[in-house]
Amino acid sequence: MVLMLSAPSYAQHPILHEQQSFPEQVPAGGYSGICWLGDDEYAVVSDGSKNDGYYLFHITLDENGVIKDVRNEGFKGGAQEGRDNEGIAYNSRTKRILISGEKDNQVREYRLNGQRTGRKLNMPAPFAKATRAYGLEALTYNAVTRRYWTTSESTLKDDGKQANAVNGVKNRLRLQSFNESLQPVQQFCYEMDAPTSEFAAMRYAFGVSALTALDDGRILVLEREFFVPESKVGAFVNNKIYEVHPDRLSAIPANGTLKGKKPLEKKLFAEWTSSIGLLDFSLANYEGMCLGPRLADGSQVLVLVSDSQYQYAGILADWFMTIVFK
Repeated sequence: MVLMLSAPSYAQHPILHEQQSFPEQVPAGGYSGICWLGDDEYAVVSDGSKNDGYYLFHITLDENGVIKDVRNEGFKGGAQEGRDNEGIAYNSRTKRILISGEKDNQVREYRLNGQRTGRKLNMPAPFAKATRAYGLEALTYNAVTRRYWTTSESTLKDDGKQANAVNGVKNRLRLQSFNESLQPVQQFCYEMDAPTSEFAAMRYAFGVSALTALDDGRILVLEREFFVPESKVGAFVNNKIYEVHPDRLSAIPANGTLKGKKPLEKKLFAEWTSSIGLLDFSLANYEGMCLGPRLADGSQVLVLVSDSQYQYAGILADWFMTIVFK
């Protein structure tokens, strides 16, 4: 795995710790979203879950924010069919979990036992046209700002073309916030970088796979490009995390067009690449990202989880990593 650090607005560069896998304690899965519940407990969703709900994970960190141990403690959910669950957020004030699903492109609310409450985010009309392949992927909540944030993985139908492996298009997304009553508040235009790929792929995924809302109102946005050629060798995942400041730009009408709308200014926070080579099988498709605990020196830990697609072809692993920043 190649790590490339940006020059962000923090007093020190973020520290990217090496990714790790724990195959004896973490069954193969499609782990696509994560949120911190407190102490060493995290809620994790898998896009291949048979039933709707989430997994309870125990993740232990050392004093530097390095992952020491990860354990899947079992599933919490109901009898409803899985919704291709992609993102998850926890509200510590209400003790409720929200989960986004690409199958129905809804963000539903759950109790801690994994049972639905019957409530869901009131999504603005344009999101109803999200495709199942590139629908509601990312989801986050911040207890200080009391805002939920979500977006589609790729460009919505009425907002332009979706990027692919050969067209060089920059996706334009709607970054949408909601209050604790689950009603829409503000919407902003977010423009991704152009894809780096120039060749047709056997498998390709390009879009925003995760969001993390910070206490000061900033949002961390994970842009992920996943490219797999026919030979498998040479496959790569490019990951870029950007920070944006929604309070520095006027919101746009929720049901209007993105045409002519100014996107949020973004600043590179961190960047890294993983790949498959003759002797390198570090490829990691990171789809989940959340704030974890603070360290003794006040540094903040960011926890990430990858989607191995159930350890596809025996090559991919379920990777976890942390980024520490101030």
